[in-house]
Amino acid sequence: MQVSVRRLALYPLAVARSGQIRGALLSPAPHLLSPSTRTLFSETGVWERDYRTETRRKVEEWWHPRIMTQWRKDALEEGSNRKKFYVLSMFPYPSGRLHMGHVRVYTISDTIGHFQRMRGHQVLNPMGWDAFGLPAENAAIERGLDPEDWTKRNIQSMREQLDSLGLCFNWDREVTTCLPDYYRWTQYLFIKLFEAGLAYQKEAVVNWDPVDQTVLADEQVDENGRSWRSGALVEQKLLTQWFIKTTNFAKPLLDALADLPEWYGVKAMQANWIGECTGCYFDFKLKVNGEETGETLSAYSSSPEAVFGAAYLAILPSHRLLHGSSSVRSALEKAFQPGRDSLTEVTARNLFTGHEVPLVISHKEAFDGYLDTVIGIPDCSEEDLSVATALNLSWTTVLKSDGDETQTLINSDEFSGLTRQQAFESITQKAREQKVGGHLTSSKLRDWLISRQRYWGTPIPVVHCGSCGSVAVPEEELPVTLPKLPSLTGKGASPLEAAHDWVNCKCPRCKGPARRETDTMDTFVDSAWYYFRYADPHNTDRPFERHLADHWLPVDVYIGGKEHAVMHLYYARFLCHFCQDQGLVAHREPFWKLLVQGLIKGQTFKLAESGQYLKREEIDFTDKEPVARGGGRVEVTWEKMSKSKHNGLDPQEVVQQYGVDTVRLYILYAAPPEQDILWNVKTDALPGVLRWQSRLWQLVTKLRGARQLGDVPNPSLLKKKELAETKKIWENKNYAIQEVTSHFTEDFLFNAAISRLMGLTNTLSSATVRVVQHSVEFEEALATLVMMTAPMAPHLASELWAGLCQVKNPLSPFLQRGGDVLQQFWPTVDPEYLDVPDFVELSVLINNKACGTVTVPLQVSKDSEQVRQLVLESPLGQKLLGERSIKRAILSPRTALINILIDE
Repeated sequence: MQVSVRRLALYPLAVARSGQIRGALLSPAPHLLSPSTRTLFSETGVWERDYRTETRRKVEEWWHPRIMTQWRKDALEEGSNRKKFYVLSMFPYPSGRLHMGHVRVYTISDTIGHFQRMRGHQVLNPMGWDAFGLPAENAAIERGLDPEDWTKRNIQSMREQLDSLGLCFNWDREVTTCLPDYYRWTQYLFIKLFEAGLAYQKEAVVNWDPVDQTVLADEQVDENGRSWRSGALVEQKLLTQWFIKTTNFAKPLLDALADLPEWYGVKAMQANWIGECTGCYFDFKLKVNGEETGETLSAYSSSPEAVFGAAYLAILPSHRLLHGSSSVRSALEKAFQPGRDSLTEVTARNLFTGHEVPLVISHKEAFDGYLDTVIGIPDCSEEDLSVATALNLSWTTVLKSDGDETQTLINSDEFSGLTRQQAFESITQKAREQKVGGHLTSSKLRDWLISRQRYWGTPIPVVHCGSCGSVAVPEEELPVTLPKLPSLTGKGASPLEAAHDWVNCKCPRCKGPARRETDTMDTFVDSAWYYFRYADPHNTDRPFERHLADHWLPVDVYIGGKEHAVMHLYYARFLCHFCQDQGLVAHREPFWKLLVQGLIKGQTFKLAESGQYLKREEIDFTDKEPVARGGGRVEVTWEKMSKSKHNGLDPQEVVQQYGVDTVRLYILYAAPPEQDILWNVKTDALPGVLRWQSRLWQLVTKLRGARQLGDVPNPSLLKKKELAETKKIWENKNYAIQEVTSHFTEDFLFNAAISRLMGLTNTLSSATVRVVQHSVEFEEALATLVMMTAPMAPHLASELWAGLCQVKNPLSPFLQRGGDVLQQFWPTVDPEYLDVPDFVELSVLINNKACGTVTVPLQVSKDSEQVRQLVLESPLGQKLLGERSIKRAILSPRTALINILIDE
C-alpha cells in the first residue's frame, strides 16, 4: 500500500488528471503521524496532523516545481476552442531586484490566471521587460559597464526571483524591449506613424534635465519643476525634437472611455488629461513680403465653424519662431514690442480656406491651456475683436443672427447657409479629409514628445539628407540597431553622435550622403504596444499577425500601479487606436478592465528637525513616543518602501520567513487591490492568514480521522438535527461559491473573497463528528473550500487536495476525478440553491429567546404586519402568545427572523 502511494507521487500530474491512476489516487492512507515526525503526504502517503513551519517548507518545495511544470504543459495543450482570457500585469523595468510592489501586482495576476484556467479558459498571463531607459545608461556611466550586459544580467536575476515566488507566467512569450527582434517592430510602427503624417520634427522649448542631460516630457516634471528621476531643477531649452501627433486622436480617445467599465477613477483622470475637445487646429504656410518661407504653423481655434472670418494669427512671445532657427525670426524680432500686440510683416495662408492673414505677436504671456498659436476671429470673441480693431485689421463677417436666436454662416464658401453646429461638423470633417487640420482636441493637450538625447533607447529609423530631407529607413533594412560605444559620459548631445561610422550613411531615396537620426525614443513608445507582441512574440515578418491579436485583444484585466494611470495608458490607447485605423487590428481599445493596485508602504522613521531617515534599530521605543537613540524627536509615517528610507522589505527574506503562500494570502487579504497596504507584521493581517492555513489543514485532518473510525460513511444514519446541520453546510458552501466567484470576476476584492472562505472554514470547523463521518455535504464543502483557495495559495491547496483525494471511502465525485487541485473545474452553485422557494422558514424569538419556527409565504416574508399576524395565528403563536400583550414585533431585514417583545 505504502509503496503504491510513493510511486504515485513520482507520476506527472497530467497522468493523474487523465485518470490512468485513479485507483491509486483513491487508495486509503491510514496513518496519522505524531507531531514529532516531519513528513509530507505527497511524498510518503502519511498525513501529518498539524501544519507547522517545517511542513509548510516541505509542501512548497514539493509543489513549487510541479505546479510550474504543469502550468507550462497545460498552456501547450490548451485548444483555441476554449474561451480566451488575457490577464496582463504591467511589465517591470529590470532594475535587478524585485520589491514588494512587484510581488503584489504579480500575485494578483497569477491568482486571476489560475482562477480563469480553472474556469476552463485559455489563459494568457505573459511576462517581459521594459528594458530600455536611463537607469541602465546611468549605471554604465557610473560603473563603466555595457548597458546591454547590465540589463541582461538584471533580467536573469529578476526572472529567477519571479520563479522562486512560484509565479506561473507564459515564459514562452517573453518579450524584452531592448532586443532587436522587439525594437525592430517599434521602429516599424514609428515608420507607419511617420508615413501617416503623425510623426514629425519641430523646434520646441523642452524641459532639460541638467543632471541626466536629457529632454523630459512635461509629465516627467513634478509640481516643483524638478525631474521625476534625478530630482534636478529642470531648465528650458530649445531643441529640434520628434513628436507624435496624438492630438489628432484626442476626441476618439475621449469618446471611447464611455464604452469601458469603471476603472477605479482612472477614466476621469484620462478624460481630465485630454480635456474637452471643442476646437481644432488648422495648418498655415508662412510668407514674408509675399514670398513662401517653407515654414508651416498649426493654429488652434475654439470656433472652427467661423474660420472664414479669421482676422489674424497670434503667437506668444515665447514661441519657437522667435527663439529658434526659423527663417521668419528676424522679421518677427523686428516687429516685436514687449507688452503690446505687435503686428508683423509675416503673413499666414490658411490651407483650408486659402485666406491669408497677418501674424501678430500677442502681448500675453500665455493663452488657454498649453496653446502657443491661436486664430483670432472677431465674430466669436470680444477680445479678438478689440485686437483686430486696435491693429486696424480687416476681416469678413461670417455669422448672421436669426430671429430664433440661432446663427447661420455667411461668406463661408460652400458652408454658407449652414447653422453653426452644422458648419462645425462639416468644416472640421472636410479639413480632416484634406489633411490640413480639423481633428477635434482641447486647448490643454499637447503632442507627444518622444525624443531623448540618450544612448540606451530605440533608435529613431530616419536619415537626414541634404536633398531629400528626413527619409524613413526602408522596412527591409530594419532594425536600425544600436552601435556599440566604447564609453558613455551622459553629458551634452546624444551619445550616438560619436558613432561616426554608424551616423554617416546613404540616403535610401537618392543614395547621396546622409546622416542617421541620433535621438532615441522615449521608453513609453516601447511600452505603448507590448501587449500586442505577447499575442505573437516570435513573428519575424511583422509585429503580430492580425488574427492572433484579434483573438487575444482586448486584454481582459490589466493590472498595474496608479502612477501609470495617465501617461502610459494614454499612449497605449493612442497606439491601439492608430493600429485599428491602419487595419492592423480590429479592436480600438487595448484594455477592457483595469485593476489599479495601491502601494505597499513601510513604517518610516525620521528626525523631526532635519528630516533624516532612521533605521528601526536607531530608535528607542521604551516610552510612549519613540525617540532617536542619538537624541531628537522622531516622526513616524507610512511611506512607499525604499532603501533610502530604511523602510523596505526584501521579498526573498519575507518569503523565506513566512512562505510563498502566506505572503500571497497576506497581500490579497490585507487590503482591497486599489488601496495601500501598510506593512506591519505585528498588528495586521499576517497572523490571521497564518491561523487560517492551519485551520484548513486541520479540516482535512478532521475528515481523514473521522473516516478511519471504522464505519463506512452512510448519510442515511444522520438524525434530524444532523441533517439540519448538513443543510446549513450546503447553503454556506453555495453562498461562498457565489460570493467568491463574483469577487474574482467583478470587483477583485480578494480580501472579501478570503473573508468568505474563512466563514466557510468556521462552519466546517464546528461540524459534529457524525456529520463529518457520514455526510457528503461536509466532504463537498471542504473540497470546494480547497479548490477556491487554490488560485491564492496553490502550494498548500495542492497538498490539501492530495490528502482529500485519498480519504477513506469518499462520497463525493469531486474527489474521484483525479488530477491536481489547479486542474479541477472551478466549483459552481448547485441549481437548487438558486431556486426561489415558495415558503420561508422563519425563526421566532420572544423577548430575544428562540422559541421555534413558523413557515410563511415568501411574498409576504418582508411585510412586518402580515408576518406578525401569521405567527399569531400559527400553533406556535397560539400556544405561546395567545393571552399575552404584545409591545412590539421586529422583523429582521437580513435574515428570516422575527423578535416579538411582550410584557413578562
